[in-house]
Amino acid sequence: MSAPPLNVKAHVDFIAALDKKKNDYEYWLTEQAVLNGIYWGLTALFLLGAPDTLVREDVIQFVVDCWDSKTGGFAGNIGHDAHLLYTLSAIQILATYDALDRVDTDRVVEYVCSLQLPGGAFQGDRFGEVDSRFSFCALACLTLLGKQDSCDVPAAVDFVVRCKNFDGGFGSVPGAESHAGQVFCCVGALALTNSIDKHIDRDHLGWWLAERQLPNGGLNGRPEKLADARPPLMLPLPACPSARLAAPFPHADTRAHVCTFVLRMRRPWLPQVCYSWWCLSALTILDRLHWISAEPLSNFILNAQALEDDQYSRESANKLSGQALDDAQDHGGIADRPGDRPDVFHTLFGVAGLSLLKYPGLEPVDPLFCMPLKVTQRLGLAKEKY
Repeated sequence: MSAPPLNVKAHVDFIAALDKKKNDYEYWLTEQAVLNGIYWGLTALFLLGAPDTLVREDVIQFVVDCWDSKTGGFAGNIGHDAHLLYTLSAIQILATYDALDRVDTDRVVEYVCSLQLPGGAFQGDRFGEVDSRFSFCALACLTLLGKQDSCDVPAAVDFVVRCKNFDGGFGSVPGAESHAGQVFCCVGALALTNSIDKHIDRDHLGWWLAERQLPNGGLNGRPEKLADARPPLMLPLPACPSARLAAPFPHADTRAHVCTFVLRMRRPWLPQVCYSWWCLSALTILDRLHWISAEPLSNFILNAQALEDDQYSRESANKLSGQALDDAQDHGGIADRPGDRPDVFHTLFGVAGLSLLKYPGLEPVDPLFCMPLKVTQRLGLAKEKY
């Protein structure tokens, strides 16, 4: 299947316009995670070769304002609760801008270490959820700050290893199903602690990851997901199981989004662009990237672009949203799959996946930190082999 070239300008414009869409449903749906969005957008801009698109000082000041002086961690937005996910994004942003001196890094280290439990796992925040994602977040934060030895590294590694399954993959907690997102986090945690070869069979896990590629070139997150590049069908609102959830929202487009989300949850077999990062980064760390068919995957990502002349994407997105999209929404950005609405999350991971595949014109990305390779080289953290 052929694909259009990467439209760099359209994606740069799409990211630059995101903060101007404060009347959009999506903006307020993600209001509690703005810091993540800035990290996704900023990193994508650096990889696209447009690092000066955002105002550096404005971004840094917003990150600083998200710092919670009571806990030492960062919230997803000003006045919200701190969490490891947001703290990692904050540190990644500041490191990218060479501005780590703008925060009290000792307090940040204390916050991260305070979330480690006796068994080695990390909880995401004070409310106690445990997930192998948080192990990666914690170790990545501490490594970027040069303070990895401040936590109990052997215990952290032991927890991650206990999340490994018979199929070679990793789950969110011990005994949980293997999933590509968790595989990236666990492989990343072991790479950060120089523990890959002690605990991972590179060929076994590499095979599991390579098996995620589907006939259409896209990647899924776990076994037994079927290939289907078409967007989910939109059910009439009365038939939607989320109708009672949508009732408080007066706008039809909002109800459509809620219903579409539920339908996707009920049909989880569709390949998604974000797995282009989760799978490819892990394969790169394992030195097995060549096990993926690069051209079909590149085409899958490129066909997920929302471009001006993409009639299929435009018509499909209009059906899903229940209304015509304006020009800013219609042009630029990468969706989770061909035909869907673009968002900054999939724009980053689509661009990052293409960078790992050596797509012409893109800046190289660090497969471990998902940051510009130039940044991790400056920090002395980039590696050729793991």
